Amino acid sequence: MAGTVSENLINIQDRIRKAARKAGRDPGEVTLVVVTKGFDIKKIKEAFSAGARVFGENYVQEAEEKAGKIKDKSVKWHFIGHLQKNKVKLALELFDVIHTVDSPELASEINKRATEPADILIEVNIAKEKTKSGVDAEGAVKLARAISSMDKLRLRGLMTIPPFVENPDMSRPYFVALRRLAERINKEHLPGVFIRDLSIGMSSDFEVAVEEGATLVRVGTAIFGPRPEKKGSKGA
Repeated sequence: MAGTVSENLINIQDRIRKAARKAGRDPGEVTLVVVTKGFDIKKIKEAFSAGARVFGENYVQEAEEKAGKIKDKSVKWHFIGHLQKNKVKLALELFDVIHTVDSPELASEINKRATEPADILIEVNIAKEKTKSGVDAEGAVKLARAISSMDKLRLRGLMTIPPFVENPDMSRPYFVALRRLAERINKEHLPGVFIRDLSIGMSSDFEVAVEEGATLVRVGTAIFGPRPEKKGSKGA
């Protein structure tokens, strides 16, 4: 990857627009979530200066540090990592959307800690990979039913990370499966639940994701370059 952060960001936004138009979609339906995990504040400020306003972070403490250095009311922070229950209170203070709710227990903790309605997505392990978090398709339906009875939660979508493949087109079946799962949940007409967001697509496959209905694409390395190695990065 070559180019400055600004050039890369503009290039990614252009590719999103082209992919949306190719699929007959309005490019305005797709939000670019700029993934900041592991990148320093200087690069993040470059992205902000180039127009990025939605940032995604995997670690609560890392986000706390970064959000404190970009104090602009137009900025939105999305949590996209594994959320530990003991970090829920701080996560709710920092993030506008949590993409990774993967159990009734976590949903219940968010509902208990939320002081105002919290926007969440269910993380689905669509390929049933043992190394990844998330519920399977049946689990997602059951979790959506449980969330529908929690008064402080707004279930707005589904999120998945498909298996890594060299050919981005091989991610397509997983994106299609998630879209169909969203349709299935919506057909249940659960109180307070309407799945409108699909958080799918990353640096390697976001164009395919946009073609298959992504409303949130999570892109980091294609904007910032290779992620630096970070010691002790386990946990949330």
